[in-house]
Amino acid sequence: MATVSVKNTKGENVGSIDLNDGIFGIEANEHAVHMAVVQYLANQRQGTKSTKTRAEVSGGGRKPWRQKGTGRARQGSTRSPQWTGGGVVFAPKPRDFSFKLNKKLKRLALKSVLSDKLRNEKLVVLDALTLPEIKTKEMAAICGNLHANDALFVMEAGNRNAVLSARNIAGIKTAGVNTINVYDILKYDMFVVTKEAVEQMQEVYA
Repeated sequence: MATVSVKNTKGENVGSIDLNDGIFGIEANEHAVHMAVVQYLANQRQGTKSTKTRAEVSGGGRKPWRQKGTGRARQGSTRSPQWTGGGVVFAPKPRDFSFKLNKKLKRLALKSVLSDKLRNEKLVVLDALTLPEIKTKEMAAICGNLHANDALFVMEAGNRNAVLSARNIAGIKTAGVNTINVYDILKYDMFVVTKEAVEQMQEVYA
């Protein structure tokens, strides 16, 4: 097991914790990580784009000119795709872009990025993150003490003051143990997690 120092909100070492090698010490699987990111981005798409086909564009019921004898190309409708104001060929329609991933593959991807954060010394374990009140200035000071100005903070459920204090700080995002995802872990440079949240993660993902 890897042993990592535990810091307080002032950035001082106050102890250490052992991390499960099955979660924080595996060899990264690039394919699993890639698929997890693709799935996350696909699932974020609304899929509400829509354009009218020639069957849906209004007008164009009358043949613009007779079939033969005019010297012009034959036309059946002024709403054909080649006409200005006509319908769109193979028009995009509302659709669902989401798809599912195997549970084991998602777990493997998550463990891969967590292991990578630890390997690159981008993982910080906090003894606790408790704020007596909602105070953005205090949260910003904690980020500065930890040198985590571009970070994902993962904490235990119910830490409302910390979540609300961090929401207006650029480059900072908060998440719970059950809401972390591969995309966010990769997006932010630092991965800051409370000691209690680490223990929960090692129970859930072991």
